Amino acid sequence: MSSPSSNSVATTKDKLNVLSFSGKNKILHLGWMAFFLTFFVWFNHAPFLSAIGETLNLTTDQVKTLLILNVALTIPARVIIGMLTDRFGPRVVYTAILAIGAIPCFTFAFAQDYNTLALSRFLLGFVGAGFVVGIRLMSDWFPPNELGTAEGIYGGWGNFGSAAAALLLPTVAIVAAAIVGGDEGWRYATAMSGVVMALYSVVFYKMARNTPKGATYFKPKKSGAMMVTSAGDFWLMMAFKLPMYLALALLAWKLSPAGVSLLSQSSVTLIYIGLAVLYVYEFISSYRFNKEVFTTPVPEVHRYDFKQVGILNILYFATFGSELAVVSMLPLFYQETFNLSVVMAGVLASSYAFMNLMSRPGGGWLSDKFGRKITLLILTAGLAVGYLLMGILDSTWPLALALLITMFCSFFVQAGEGAVFAVIPLIKRSMTGQFAGMTGAYGNVGSVVYLTILSLVSYQVFFFVIAATAVVGFFALFLLKEPEGVIIEEMPDGTFAEIQVSHS
Repeated sequence: MSSPSSNSVATTKDKLNVLSFSGKNKILHLGWMAFFLTFFVWFNHAPFLSAIGETLNLTTDQVKTLLILNVALTIPARVIIGMLTDRFGPRVVYTAILAIGAIPCFTFAFAQDYNTLALSRFLLGFVGAGFVVGIRLMSDWFPPNELGTAEGIYGGWGNFGSAAAALLLPTVAIVAAAIVGGDEGWRYATAMSGVVMALYSVVFYKMARNTPKGATYFKPKKSGAMMVTSAGDFWLMMAFKLPMYLALALLAWKLSPAGVSLLSQSSVTLIYIGLAVLYVYEFISSYRFNKEVFTTPVPEVHRYDFKQVGILNILYFATFGSELAVVSMLPLFYQETFNLSVVMAGVLASSYAFMNLMSRPGGGWLSDKFGRKITLLILTAGLAVGYLLMGILDSTWPLALALLITMFCSFFVQAGEGAVFAVIPLIKRSMTGQFAGMTGAYGNVGSVVYLTILSLVSYQVFFFVIAATAVVGFFALFLLKEPEGVIIEEMPDGTFAEIQVSHS
C-alpha cells in the first residue's frame, strides 16, 4: 500500500468571497442558483393552493394530499441522485435535473383534472433531489475551514427559492391574468418557472466544472450500493433504510380509499407488496455488495462510522423535513388563521424561507468556527423551542408577533440544516454524494410524515409533533463524534491522499 500524501488533492488558492465570480466562487454562485431554481419550481404551487383548489373543484383533503405528493418521490430520488453524482459528477447530473424537471412542471401548470395534477406534483419531487448534487460540488471546491460556510451559502441561498416563489409568483399570476384574461393566472406563473429552469440548465452545463483544474474527482471504491466498513454498520444502515420505505407506504395509505381515494385498495395493496419486495431486494444487494465485512476486517484507511450518518439522518428529519412541510402549508395557515388574502398570506409566509439567506450560511459558519457538535446541539434546542411557540400561536396573537415567531423558528431550523451538511462531507469524501442523498432523503421522509400528520390533526398539534422530534434529535446528538484529524481517500492510481477535516 502506498503511503498517504497530503499533496495529492489540488485546491484553489482564492478565498471564499461572495462578491467574486471567478474560480471556486463562480462555482458557488452557479451551484446556489441551480438549487434556487429547483426550489423555485418545486414549491411554485404553494402560493396558489386555494386558487388551484377552486379551479379544479378540489376538496381540502385533495389539496393537502398534493403537499405530500410533492415531497414523496424525492425520498428515493435523493438516494439515486447521490449515487449518480458520485459516479458521473455534478455537472452532468445537475444539468439533467434542471432540464428534465421542467417537463412535469408544464404538465402540472396546464392539468385539467386531479389525476394529472397529482401525478405531475409527484414527479416534480425529482427536482428536489438537486440539492444533493451541489453538496458534492462544494465539497470538491472548498477546503474544510471554508466548507461549512460554502455549504451553508449554497443551501441557504438556494432554499430561498421557495420564498421567492411565494413572493414573486402571485404577482406574475396577476399580471398574466390581466394580459391573457380569466382567473387562472397561476397556470402561466408556474409554467414560467419551468421555462427559466430549463434555460438555466444550458448555462450550468457550459460554465460549471466538477473539480478545480488539476484536482482528482474521488469516486467510491465500489459502485452499486452504499459501502459500509463493518458488520454492525451494515445492520445499522439497513435499519435506517427501512423508514424510507415506510414513508412511501404511508403515502400510499393516504392515497387509498381510507384517504383521498386516488388509488383503489387493490392498487395500494400492490404498492405495499412492491415496497416490501424492493426492501428485500435492496437488503440482498447491499449484503452481496458488503459481504466481505462479515468475514474480513476492513483496513483502517477505508473505514468510516455509519453511526455518524444515522445521527445526521435524524437531525435532517427534524430540520429539513419540518421546513418542507411548513413551507408547503404556511401560506394556507396564515390565510386561514388571520383571514388574509392569498397575496398577503404568501408574503408573510415567505418570511419563514426568507431566513435561509442568512441562517443556513450562519449555521455552516458557526460549525466552521466553533465545532460541529456543539453548534448542532444549540441549534436543535432552539428549533424545539421555536416550534413549541408556533404551536401556541393563534388568531388572537398580533400578526407582527406571529411573524417574529415564524422568523425565530426558521432561523434555528435552517441554521441546523447548514450545520448538518457541514459534517456530511467530512465523513468520507468519496461517498459524500451517497451520504448527502440518504440524509437528504430523510428530510423528505420527515416532510411526508409531518404532512400526513397535518392532514389528520390541527395546525397546533402539527407544530407540537415537530418540536417533539427535535427533542429526539437533540439527545441523539450526544452520540455524534466531532470530526477531527484527517480522512484518507484512495486515488485512481492506487495511492492515498490525506484530507484535513478539522474545523479549526
